[in-house]
Amino acid sequence: MLSECMQPLIRVESLSKYYRHRRVLSSGHIVPALNGVSLSIAPRSTLALVGKSGSGKSTLALCLASLERPSSGKIWFGGRDIAALDENQMRAVRPQIQLIFQDPARSLNPRFTALEIVTEPLVLQRRWKGRQTREQGFALLERVGLSAEMASRRAGEFSGGQKQRLAIARALSLEPKILILDEALSALDCSAQARITNLLLELQSSFALTYLFITHDLAMAAHIADEIAVMNRGRIVEQGVPQKLLDSPEHEATRCLVAATQQSISTSRILGA
Repeated sequence: MLSECMQPLIRVESLSKYYRHRRVLSSGHIVPALNGVSLSIAPRSTLALVGKSGSGKSTLALCLASLERPSSGKIWFGGRDIAALDENQMRAVRPQIQLIFQDPARSLNPRFTALEIVTEPLVLQRRWKGRQTREQGFALLERVGLSAEMASRRAGEFSGGQKQRLAIARALSLEPKILILDEALSALDCSAQARITNLLLELQSSFALTYLFITHDLAMAAHIADEIAVMNRGRIVEQGVPQKLLDSPEHEATRCLVAATQQSISTSRILGA
C-alpha cells in the first residue's frame, strides 16, 4: 500500500467504461467493461492487475494509456486529470505512459529492421537528429540484451522473447514514467518468461520505472509485484501485498485464482516427477 508521505505516480478514481453492444433488430444495450475502478500506483513500484479474461484488465490499460476514453471517472497523472484532456493535450501525455501488448509481432512493423523499430518513436517525436537517433537505438537494443549485429534483422527473424525485448526497447525510447505490460509474458515459454522478468526488474532499477503488470497468472504476479489488485466483472474486488492474497484470499474471485495457481503447481510437480 502507499505510504502516507508518498504521492502516487498515477491515481484512478471511480473509473467506468461502457460499450454499446449491437444486436440484430435491436438498438443495442450498454455493456460495462469497467465499473467504478479506483487504484493508485506508487513511483518505482509494480502493481499487478490480476483477473480472468473479460474482467476488464485490458480496457483499464487502454484507458490509462489514453487510447480509450473512459465513460466517467478520473485518471490523475502529473497533477492533471488526463481523462479530461483533449486530443492535442493527450499527445503530450502518451509518451510518458507506454503500453506493451501480449503479442509483440502485431505491434512491430515486419518491414522494419530492429533498429528502425526502436528508433521510430524518436523519429516521430523528433527527439534526436539522425546520428544521435541511431546511437540511441543501438544503446537501447544493447540495454535489453540484443546485440548490435541484430540491429539489421527484421522483426520476423526474431524469437518470441526477442520480439518482446524489441517492444520493451521501443517503449523505453521515449523515456516513459510508467510501463503497462498487458499479458506481456503469457505467450512466452517458461525460460523466456524468466529472462524477460529479470530484464524488467533490472530496467526498473536502472530507469526508476513504474509498472502496471497485467496478467491472469497469480503466481507470476506474486513474483514480480509489490502489490496485487484482483479484478472481476469490471471491478477491483480485492487488493493487497502478494503474500496476504495468497495466504488469506477474501473474495471468491481471488480464491479461484489461488486454487488455479495451486493446481498448476501440483500438476507441474507431477509432470516433473
